[in-house]
Amino acid sequence: MKFADPKNDLAFKKIFGNENKKEILISFLNAILGFEGNKAIKEVKIVNPYQVPKIEELKETILDIKAKNKDNEEFIVEMQKKDLGDFPKRSLYYTSKAYVNQLDKSENYHKLKKVYFIGILNFNIFENKKYISRHLILNLETQKQDLKDFEFTFIELPKFNKSLEEIDDNSIVDKWIYFLKETPNLTMIPKKLESPKEIKEAFDIATQVVWDKKELEVYEYIEKKERDERNYIHTQITRAVDKAVKKAEKKAIEKGKEVGLKEGLEKGIQKGKKETQIEIAKTSLKQGLDFETISKITGLSIEEIKNIKD
Repeated sequence: MKFADPKNDLAFKKIFGNENKKEILISFLNAILGFEGNKAIKEVKIVNPYQVPKIEELKETILDIKAKNKDNEEFIVEMQKKDLGDFPKRSLYYTSKAYVNQLDKSENYHKLKKVYFIGILNFNIFENKKYISRHLILNLETQKQDLKDFEFTFIELPKFNKSLEEIDDNSIVDKWIYFLKETPNLTMIPKKLESPKEIKEAFDIATQVVWDKKELEVYEYIEKKERDERNYIHTQITRAVDKAVKKAEKKAIEKGKEVGLKEGLEKGIQKGKKETQIEIAKTSLKQGLDFETISKITGLSIEEIKNIKD
């Protein structure tokens, strides 16, 4: 059985923007935001529901959602596979835009509803080690949330390293994150992920054998485009590594000549190479590349790369 990658723009919207399977999106939102009881979302209106896009009209993977709970709040969910820079500012822009668009010119401010932004990222943007972070506007002195209408939740997928065995059966949050990150590597639905039923239904939608020809065509186009971009980045990084290593070797040779010691020359070369490898690894980690790819690029071991990441 072959599953689509939920991080693919088309697959993400097909799974979470499905008008006929809104319970999937509701389950995901309630789990990620920790909504229970009266706060739990009961119904959603997807402003931009899934439809098969034309290749020339592909857009960003953003879901604008009007959800009904006791407060009738609004939600924005965005899946972003690569770091294009300034993502925090981007999230502020979309959130403030959704907030402002709630009112016509003649309406009063008291009608404004809270807007939640949920960013699912295939790269890291914060220094904290937690894979989910929640951001509020707080009073600096009292640490109270006096301004309550903006709230941001970010899921940094590279920070989630739990195996299937490590996931708690009661943790719906971890199950959803595992689904987002690992589905393309699976060939069957793990028993642990058969509940809640919404995750099982998400797997069913991700099963490509039930997709039509047009959906598969657009999906493959997006995957090919991303592979080409990754190969380009890989080539650029490799060239940068070679250039940096040669520069380090030249510098070390010159230094070695100055001191006239072979041992100093060899140490200088090795030190220059190591420093370059570490810098390239740091850059690659920020780009969201996996450990194995970074190891191939830099020559560092996966254990060394993990230590650099930590």
